[in-house]
Amino acid sequence: MMKIDLQLEAEHILPKISHLWEASAAKILSIEQTHPPGRGAPVFTVNGKYAARGWTEWTQGFQYGSAILQFDATNEREFLDIGRRKTIDVMASHVTHMGVHDHGFNNVSTYGNLRRLMLAGRFEENRGELRFYEMALKASGAVQTRRWTRTKDGGFIYSFNGPHSLFADTMRTLRSLALAHCLGHVLLEEQDAPVSLFVRLVRHAQSTAWYNVYYGEGRDRYDVRGRVAHESVFNTNDGSYRCPSTQQGYSPFSTWTRGLAWVMLGFAEQLEYLGVVPDSDFEPCGGRDAVTPMMLKAAEATCDFYIENTPADGIPYWDTGAPGLVKLGDYLNKPAEPLNDHEPVDSSAAAIAAQGLLRLGHYLVLKRQRGEGKRYWQAGLTILNRLFDAPYLSTDPNHQGLILHSIYHRPNGWDHVPQGRKVPCGESSMWGDYHAREVALYVQRVARVDRYYTFFGLR
Repeated sequence: MMKIDLQLEAEHILPKISHLWEASAAKILSIEQTHPPGRGAPVFTVNGKYAARGWTEWTQGFQYGSAILQFDATNEREFLDIGRRKTIDVMASHVTHMGVHDHGFNNVSTYGNLRRLMLAGRFEENRGELRFYEMALKASGAVQTRRWTRTKDGGFIYSFNGPHSLFADTMRTLRSLALAHCLGHVLLEEQDAPVSLFVRLVRHAQSTAWYNVYYGEGRDRYDVRGRVAHESVFNTNDGSYRCPSTQQGYSPFSTWTRGLAWVMLGFAEQLEYLGVVPDSDFEPCGGRDAVTPMMLKAAEATCDFYIENTPADGIPYWDTGAPGLVKLGDYLNKPAEPLNDHEPVDSSAAAIAAQGLLRLGHYLVLKRQRGEGKRYWQAGLTILNRLFDAPYLSTDPNHQGLILHSIYHRPNGWDHVPQGRKVPCGESSMWGDYHAREVALYVQRVARVDRYYTFFGLR
């Protein structure tokens, strides 16, 4: 169980965050040299060098989005120029990609970040360029919304596995629907029937909350409050739920910790987003008082599960049911051991989860639930205080990764095992590095009393 540092302040982590940005700059430039457009999006490192992995190009937006975040944090114009140019030149196919559930990853990280910064006055406003970003975001949100499976009690955006498959990951891609809705966009289907992007956002969140998240209410023998199934499987003939499943976790009845982290952050940032949505938009979903408690219940349950089932320093192992954990003794009551011989840790899950904890904590404090809010906030800071230091933060100029000890797909055996080791370690992932940068920017802004960072920025 995490040992939460209740005395830690955001300001205390600023020196580590400054160190992170210093290391980050050279790594972004190095990746630009070794991964030009057309070579394949960088996914994870092998012996310290980023490699592509032919599955889907779901990490391309993290590559160019990282450069945009670097500019946001440091004001180094070189990185804005990289992110701006590559978004315009490379990302168009991702806007209209019909085959994935990853639009929030690719398009909000690029077009969304650029729009946010232009509206904030961080670089020169160009109405044509702004409209270009907004058109891309509208199209992306509609395309993602169209990837829809109807169920007996709602529906969901289905994963690249097919119409039967609801992934936990997709909670974070709801950002694409949210931004497009903010811009006044709707999806038009047969005979010009309008489809509200916000209603589908809410329906997808409900399906995730009802089927991928557990609440200790006796749903099955493995119903532990806050645990997350990576995938929920449905019968597409009648829309009925069939069973939990997993693609990247150990078991449908254990919790893949990166899937858990996607859900934590997805619900927390959507709770913040609900605050800028007018009451009238909630009416087809039963009203604001029906939607907000559903999201809050899922956010609190998953964040509590993370705190209770993660080692003392806040860095999780890759799956809570991984079979080798039994060989690590009392592993939950001591810091994680990234160089152990039995099961890998996943630092990328820590980076994502930390932001979820911080955002939920901030949200609850604003709602005058100060005690619970502070607990989540301090848990997020505790994770970052460890993650932004050795052995996780990489300052090696010959290693292209920023955050070490990340895991991609343990069941498929895709992660590099260094010579002399028994399990994957010492490598980085593009999503782990991006989310480390994103949460570093978030905390930096809070510590400096700067504009609060949200994906939806200015409406």
